This record gives sequence, structure tokens and C-alpha cells, in this order.
Amino acid sequence: MKTQVMGLRVAGTIFGLMCLGQILRLLTRAEIAIDGYAIPLWASGLAVVVAGGLSLWLWRLSLRVPG
Repeated sequence: MKTQVMGLRVAGTIFGLMCLGQILRLLTRAEIAIDGYAIPLWASGLAVVVAGGLSLWLWRLSLRVPG
């Protein structure tokens, strides 16, 4: 496997795991606070869309790379 393909797949997997973590936070309604400031749940919804989109995009790119 070429280095470029492996890099795309590793990055896509990392973004996919981040997406799953944010989905888990949404399902459990876990409270997260940074320096006393509560992070709202809608931020996790936005993170699901962004991380999930990046994951799919990188995996699709890895399938199109010749080699």
C-alpha cells in the first residue's frame, strides 16, 4: 500500500473515531466543562457533521488514488 493511501486512511479513521466519540457524547448527554465553562451539546452535533464528513471524504479519496 502506498504511503499516501495509508495516510488518507489513517486520517480518515481518526476522524471517524472522533465522530463516534461525539455521537457517544450526544447519546449519553455527558457534561463537559473547560475551565468552568460548560460546552453545549450542539457543539458535539456540529463536530459529528464535520468529523464524519472529513472521514468519508478522506476514505473516498484513498479509494481513488491510483496504485
